[in-house]
Amino acid sequence: QGQEKLSCNPKKENGTHVVLCELGNPMKAGARITVDMELSVSGLEDMGDAITFHLQLRSKNSPSPSHASVTVTVPVEAEAEMELRGNSLPATMVLPTSWHGVQGSRRLEDHGIRVEHVYELHNKGPGTVSGVTLSLAVPHLLGEHVLLYLLELGTEGGMSCSQHPALNPAQV
Repeated sequence: QGQEKLSCNPKKENGTHVVLCELGNPMKAGARITVDMELSVSGLEDMGDAITFHLQLRSKNSPSPSHASVTVTVPVEAEAEMELRGNSLPATMVLPTSWHGVQGSRRLEDHGIRVEHVYELHNKGPGTVSGVTLSLAVPHLLGEHVLLYLLELGTEGGMSCSQHPALNPAQV
């Protein structure tokens, strides 16, 4: 009939996390109650796609050793919003129409103007992420001609990269 807050106590039994809630003391025989519980569980990143709760109703006064139990499986959905930001330095570049690269040169300036592309991948949350793959296609050829000569690739923050095509093939 009325609503009451439950008194619940978390504890650990045999390596399992248990929450004990007292529903009524004393409770009349044949009483029917409805319980709505909200649980906050941390560390779900490695739990897979579901978490299972085992619920059991016990009575301190019951002479029966068997206690009714039910298993509830709740799907887990991780949520994280990723954002990719990118810049080119310089932002714009114009080569004169009379400019030509010097074949066989190992000087960087003989191959064009240096352009640095910087990309930042940010997790805006609320969850954490792992195993993220960012695929970045860079147009390095225009027909038979070199459009962008890929000199180097670097990362920060514990990321790893695999590159294709080969970087700095002329060893400039």
